[in-house]
Amino acid sequence: MFGEDDIVRSHKARADLIFNIVIGCFVIILIRLWYLQVYKGDEFYKFSVQNRLRRETVKAPRGMIFSRNNQLLVQNVPRFDAIIIPQYLTNKKETLKKLSNILDLTEKKIKHILRKNSYQARYRPIIIKKNISRKEVAVIETENSKMPGVRVHTFISREYSDKEVGSHALGYISEISRKQLPIYRERDDYPYKLGDFIGQAGIEKQFDLKLRGTDGYQFMEVDARGRMTRLIKGKNLFAGIENKAAKPGNNIRLTIDRDMQRTAYKALEGKVGSVVAVDVNTGEVLAMVSRPSFDPTEFSKGLSAKYWRKLSQDEFKPMTDRTIQEHYSPGSTFKTFTAIAALEEKIVRPEQEVHCPPTFRLGRRVFHDWRRGGHGLTNVYKSLRRSVDVYFYKIATKLDIDILTRYAKQFGFSSKTGISLPREIPGLLPTKEWKLKKTGEPWQKGETLSCAIGQSYVLATPLQLSLAYATIANGGKLFKPYLIKEIFSSDGTIIKKFQPSLVNEVTVSQETLNHVKKGLYQVVNHRKGTAWWYRGRGLSMAGKTGTSQVRSMTKKELFSKCENMPYKDRHHGIFVGYAPFDNPQIAVAAVVEHGCHGSSAAAPVVRDIVTTYMKKYQTKFYEEQAAKDKAHATKLYLREKRRREELKKKKDLLESQG
Repeated sequence: MFGEDDIVRSHKARADLIFNIVIGCFVIILIRLWYLQVYKGDEFYKFSVQNRLRRETVKAPRGMIFSRNNQLLVQNVPRFDAIIIPQYLTNKKETLKKLSNILDLTEKKIKHILRKNSYQARYRPIIIKKNISRKEVAVIETENSKMPGVRVHTFISREYSDKEVGSHALGYISEISRKQLPIYRERDDYPYKLGDFIGQAGIEKQFDLKLRGTDGYQFMEVDARGRMTRLIKGKNLFAGIENKAAKPGNNIRLTIDRDMQRTAYKALEGKVGSVVAVDVNTGEVLAMVSRPSFDPTEFSKGLSAKYWRKLSQDEFKPMTDRTIQEHYSPGSTFKTFTAIAALEEKIVRPEQEVHCPPTFRLGRRVFHDWRRGGHGLTNVYKSLRRSVDVYFYKIATKLDIDILTRYAKQFGFSSKTGISLPREIPGLLPTKEWKLKKTGEPWQKGETLSCAIGQSYVLATPLQLSLAYATIANGGKLFKPYLIKEIFSSDGTIIKKFQPSLVNEVTVSQETLNHVKKGLYQVVNHRKGTAWWYRGRGLSMAGKTGTSQVRSMTKKELFSKCENMPYKDRHHGIFVGYAPFDNPQIAVAAVVEHGCHGSSAAAPVVRDIVTTYMKKYQTKFYEEQAAKDKAHATKLYLREKRRREELKKKKDLLESQG
């Protein structure tokens, strides 16, 4: 048996152990308290603050877009969405019933939206209805305390002042898709996230990063249900938390003239086509319109299924920018460049007359002129003035296709112009090598005849046509077209200015260009010119009409009235011109699909745009020239009146005699 001393020693050892354990626990607790309250105190205080604060992203305003004359074309406007944050949605049945009445939506519809977005985190807001009215906003804000989890989200939307006018060039923005997100993050090295709006077309797409600002954020105090109790103002908040102001995007000033844009759009009313106007001496794009068009504001607001269905089902493809995304056979507008090649290669002399009957035979094939009776003796000037097909057929028999292509390429055909817009196509100029690779067949002489009048394989965009004629007008300088004059910050600081860029100086003599210019002047100003009836007063314009066939025609169809053909079989009407003739400033190309004739369909479009330009930028010249044209027209009218009176007298005299 143990003695009492042994028992005491045994209990003392146990007591010491228990005491040490208790002391150790207190030490651990004290260390933990020191760690939490002292060492990590600031950090956990910050967490506690953040637990009752919610950080809201403040979207940066997107940069605005102005015309060359500082008129606002694209601006930002506030819009409102009704949203639900599932994390804070309590009293679901009662809340959805109230919201249903306010938004004029069925509870079933709201539940469907919630289920559809149930895959995402519960703290992420779900949009129940976009673009709600200010009345709906007011009611939701008033009833907010009775509808936990329901909020109004304010966002900045894009508004395009002129709606459909010039929308292809301006482009549009819409919400980034899941598919685009990783691609654009890598491409732009920018932290895009779902819900961000990005440029999807036109200038909005091409200059997205310049127009896009830097988002900020602000903190608001919320209760246990996530409802805002107050907005925290000021910069320095709790535990080093700070509000951050959003930085607006940069603004863009275009080369586009708003008045000319509107004129172009109006001139194309009821037509399918496009028009491009450029500054002859710089390459600045003054107007760029494609029709039919679309309203880019609809995309920014959140595209409705009804509007998208309307656009996607339209057979005339309103989303296609016909100025750079469609190419056409240029028709007779290409004869100008065939004439240049022939003159430079000494195939013909300017005054040399060539007999041009109604048809031209090459082997077993017969090529018809557009005029049943032919044109008789024809020189370079008359060939352009009257658009004589047989004249160019005869030239083409002596002109190698590779040589013709070489000359035409100098004026910008078959290459992208490099304009700062997406999805431009290059057009086409054929060569012998190209055809052999494409079809496996050698080039045929008859194909050169078709190419010489702008048919067959030759394809060009309206922008290329306008630049090619601008190159003729300015004496041989091909400029790169540009749409942006300058980019500047929200405080007005100029970030970048854009200057003219010379792409090529053609190796064509000024003498040849002058001969061709004389012919182009006669097209519009000679009484037998193909565009004489559509010249307009005060313009001193030169240009070329073109009729582009959309399919091969039989002899009977060739001379039948175009307007009586099925719409899809009618020729495209093209006109390209520049003005004033003695001091060219502007070149304009217009294409009217299935318009039948360049003279009646496209020339009036160009005339209206040039008139707007001359009235605005060449006012004195326009007024003086208009007065001269009026006097000349009066003189011609009086001369014709006298001629008719004399004929009537002779007729009356003959009748009186017997």
